[in-house]
Amino acid sequence: MLNTGFHYVIVGAGCAGLQLALALAEETQATNKKIALIDKRRPRENDKTWSFWEAGVGKWDSILSSSYSYAFFKAPNTKLKLKLTPYTYKSLNAADFYNYSFEKLKAYPHVIFIEEEVVGIQENRKKAIVTTALCSYHCSHVFDSRIPAAFYNQNRYLKIQQHFKGIRVKTKNPVFNTQAFTMMDYRLSYPNSTSFMYVLPYSPNEALIEFTFFSPFTVKESVYDQYNKDYLKNYLNTTDFEILETETGNIPMSNYPFHKHHTSRITKIGTGGGWVKPSSGYSFKNTEKKVKHIIKNIQKDRFPSYGLYSKKYNFYDTIFLKVLHDNNHLGPWLFTQFYTKNSVPTMFRFLDEESRFKEEFKIMRSLFSWAFIKAFFQTRF
Repeated sequence: MLNTGFHYVIVGAGCAGLQLALALAEETQATNKKIALIDKRRPRENDKTWSFWEAGVGKWDSILSSSYSYAFFKAPNTKLKLKLTPYTYKSLNAADFYNYSFEKLKAYPHVIFIEEEVVGIQENRKKAIVTTALCSYHCSHVFDSRIPAAFYNQNRYLKIQQHFKGIRVKTKNPVFNTQAFTMMDYRLSYPNSTSFMYVLPYSPNEALIEFTFFSPFTVKESVYDQYNKDYLKNYLNTTDFEILETETGNIPMSNYPFHKHHTSRITKIGTGGGWVKPSSGYSFKNTEKKVKHIIKNIQKDRFPSYGLYSKKYNFYDTIFLKVLHDNNHLGPWLFTQFYTKNSVPTMFRFLDEESRFKEEFKIMRSLFSWAFIKAFFQTRF
């Protein structure tokens, strides 16, 4: 019979759930505290690509699908080739991450994966209770990756949607420059929006190309298809290609206070915890940092959620989101200013929430505009 008592329960076996499960498994190995990882199914599909930048050797290097030392940024009248040193831009496939994580978890007998759908979580002074369609599990603490229902049922906070469709293509002729990936290409853009092409080349004949929006609205799937096709034809000069894989997504970029859903026995994690960086949409490396912070809190006998939220960077992100929300057509100009007037280390430290005030001031000055002034005075610190 399955043991229903655990020290920790992690709800969701995605990016955040698996990273946390690996870290908690290692942290609790000596004490043998039981951990349950619960999801309605074990993820196996190569349904997304995670990318991030970091300096030096990283913990995921063995499963990377690609890495780059240079990045292109392109816009009308602008073409930059950015040297990323001391950083490297790294990408990995979801299927490789899932397989790697579950294989590593096999080494920890005190960690169990439960393939059930969570329908509710309750708590009292002594424990938390996680209920699935089949059973109830009690524990000392729950890490919950589900997005709070309240997020969808409110209009008070800003919500920009990072929505996209990517296709991994193989072309007959060599058309991709493998020296660098394309961070953003605004030469092809949907009218009156912040939309761009993102390109990860794997070889001269193979790449992931992804038409992406940062917008308060969504579009029909046919729009992504048409823009991906147009980019291949008009900017890469090819119509002879094979689609190997597709990936779609819609990631919330929001100043919603996810941290207010933390309690003494429940910590929200992943997208449900606000771990997607609101101003960039990146989450993988941010998740690694948040997980490390949670482990440190546990070691110091503090609430796991202590210090996970930065008021200062939420203020900066809110200004940026406000501009994109009210003036979505300004996105290409804003990102052009961002990339042309700041060094790579300054930009990455800022997006990693590791910058100094002098760097933050320089970035804000580079984005100086009436829209930013207005957003600044409409945002509470």
